[in-house]
Amino acid sequence: MNKIRYINLCIVEFGKRFGMTSQLAYRYLKEYGGLAFLDKCYEAEHQLPLDDTLMGLKSYCKRHGGSFV
Repeated sequence: MNKIRYINLCIVEFGKRFGMTSQLAYRYLKEYGGLAFLDKCYEAEHQLPLDDTLMGLKSYCKRHGGSFV
């Protein structure tokens, strides 16, 4: 359950940080692998400051073809 809450938090905060709705942030992170990254690396990521996680998601998605943010 904590993993689900954490990933949801990341989606919402990613959207706020980069001026997207939560729905758009979800679709962006899903399309460019951000959600899979959070799921796979949850054990490490949830221990980092949220700001570091959001910037890491931005970089990860950009490396995988994302260009929205």
